[in-house]
Amino acid sequence: MLVIVAPGQGAQTPGFLAPWLEIDAFAQGLSQLSEVTGLDLAELGTGADADTIKDTAVAQPLLMGAGLYAARVAAPEHELGLFSLADAAAGHSVGEITAAAGVGVLDPKQAAVFIRERGRGMAEASAVEPTGMAAVIAGDRDEVLARIAECGLTAANHNGSGQIVAAGTAEQLQSLRDNPPSRARVVPLSVAGAFHTSHMAPAQPRLAELAATMSTADPTTRLLSNRDGQVVASGAEYLQRLVDQVTTPVRWDLCMDTMRELGVTGLLELPPAKTLTGIAKRNLRGVELFNLNTPDQIDDALAFCQEHAGAAAEEA
Repeated sequence: MLVIVAPGQGAQTPGFLAPWLEIDAFAQGLSQLSEVTGLDLAELGTGADADTIKDTAVAQPLLMGAGLYAARVAAPEHELGLFSLADAAAGHSVGEITAAAGVGVLDPKQAAVFIRERGRGMAEASAVEPTGMAAVIAGDRDEVLARIAECGLTAANHNGSGQIVAAGTAEQLQSLRDNPPSRARVVPLSVAGAFHTSHMAPAQPRLAELAATMSTADPTTRLLSNRDGQVVASGAEYLQRLVDQVTTPVRWDLCMDTMRELGVTGLLELPPAKTLTGIAKRNLRGVELFNLNTPDQIDDALAFCQEHAGAAAEEA
């Protein structure tokens, strides 16, 4: 039972696309996304510094391009690349759009338009006042949630045992850092706003308008939703959930619960990989993990997927 996952914002690092751009098919795919988004993604993914790619409007298309086209070039004999072998797929936050395009719900260019407007809208919402996010590591879950609420913050990401991400204003986050929950530490995240909270509400209307003009297909494999961890079989419903998800918490803990219930044996994270496999180490014990970060890992990644893929591999 193979699940392929796509990371969310904050996973990007300077230069992470450089080795992938040496593959013509990857460079061509990224060029198409650059045309749609109006950004030079090749330059941003190779030469830009950390502050530049922290910008929400930049980070989101970079991450989608990286994950989608790495999956495609890793298994070019399959129409959807590595996703053709997946028994399930999921993405964390913006990674949901990568996963949706990966399993055929959205055409890559449509996905790029959606991600462009999502990124711009969230960047504009983030500029209204200084906001951000911080991971609360360890501590008692109930105490952590209570302290987050006391500070006026939102528990925006539930990442399983040992990590809940709080989001809100800079002042609220400082209050949390000054007085953290017992036996917990607070780690600021490299993101530009309070994502998945009411602070992102200004971004939602433009996405709803755009979604009404988009076409979708039903996913080719099980596609998990950040809202509740459930498998969503309708492409149209999944797109609506993507619109809603801008202001609602990411329940990655529930996604992992579903993976466990499905009997996942192998989890591959698309580039830039390490965040979701790191969470899985603590929450999906006994599941084999693979971080796909550079093209020299393609053969091993393909072998990993073929080893763990179930019915999807037989059909592909």
